[in-house]
Amino acid sequence: MIKFSTKAITTAAAGLTLAGVGVTTALAHTSTPEAASQSQSAPAQAEKRAESTSKDRLFIAVKKDKDPKAEKKAALPGGVSTATSFWDASTASGKPMSYHTLASPYWPLGTKVKITYNGKSEIGIVEDFGPAEWAVAQHNPPALVDLSEKMMQHLTGTASNSVTISFQVLQLGTGGVYRHSGTGYGTATGKA
Repeated sequence: MIKFSTKAITTAAAGLTLAGVGVTTALAHTSTPEAASQSQSAPAQAEKRAESTSKDRLFIAVKKDKDPKAEKKAALPGGVSTATSFWDASTASGKPMSYHTLASPYWPLGTKVKITYNGKSEIGIVEDFGPAEWAVAQHNPPALVDLSEKMMQHLTGTASNSVTISFQVLQLGTGGVYRHSGTGYGTATGKA
């Protein structure tokens, strides 16, 4: 417990009241009314404070509350993967294939992922399942994501390709997940 003078705690409490967000404050004042009403010169007050017991002190405990949004952001996975390309007539989500369509066996449908290749980035949405386990396993690093051929063309210059990319999950979706284990699962989910 940290001890502060009455004047210091009043100033600090006013500042905490203004700051307010994300801070829990507990105050305990133990001085007697007589001590508060006594008026003394500044040197005498300083000497009195130095000799005083806890009766003349205010105690403050400050605890910074955890920010749940910061914890959630920190928990989202990112890493390096092989990306392959695909184009299908339909997707597992029921949505039509588009430029932003991604497929992953481990991320829930609706997951937003930032894909970066050679300094160029795009954001895609997981709307399909894939690559297949055999395709994931044949690459080093494992192929954790399929990009639409249009996105692959934009990032690499070739629609049908297999390249090493960096990924960062920006927001987990709420849809189904195809697999909960397999090659690269730890990397894809941040549990490696």
